[in-house]
Amino acid sequence: MPQKVIVLDIGNVLIEWQPERFYDQAIGIDQRKKLFSQVDLHAMNDKIDSGQDFKQTVYKTARDYPKWQSEIQMWHDCWLDIAGPAIEHSVRLMKALQAKQIPIFSLTNFGIQPYQLAVQRYSFLQDFNQNYISGYLRITKPNAHIYQILEKDSGTQPNSLLYTDDRQENVDMANSRGWLTHLFDGPQGWGDRLVKERLLTPEEAK
Repeated sequence: MPQKVIVLDIGNVLIEWQPERFYDQAIGIDQRKKLFSQVDLHAMNDKIDSGQDFKQTVYKTARDYPKWQSEIQMWHDCWLDIAGPAIEHSVRLMKALQAKQIPIFSLTNFGIQPYQLAVQRYSFLQDFNQNYISGYLRITKPNAHIYQILEKDSGTQPNSLLYTDDRQENVDMANSRGWLTHLFDGPQGWGDRLVKERLLTPEEAK
């Protein structure tokens, strides 16, 4: 049986990604609800994940909505406060797999400049065997092509890939390509799956 390769999403798998929580703390829940109802900040972020310039995209959106200009600019200016903290249990699982020489790839929707900032903050992001970052590839999940790029570039058979992601549509696409998949709903569930796959022991998965 070929060796399994682990494929990890990053946001909400290794690093918490809850922009609404940041804005709740920064401007209050009521103002945050108004902002997010009037400005599609997640659509703006999708453009960044697709490779558009981080600052230019955020600041253009801010100019388009002058009522919310300073709040929108926070998406760029306070980004490291938005993206985090690390999910420490998930990081421990990653390190336990690496200690066994199990290859680990990243497959993530992440803008170029935000990813560069994240790598500086979270050193474990430097430890993947291979990286498949949407901003650099200019294509985002769940588009089938980004999965195909990983398969072709790594030379890995789909049934050897074990992939976890917190978004059902991303997991569904991987599953449709023959990957082994796990919908991430917390690090303990992921750890239990790794035990089931006999990649970690119960003690290592804690």
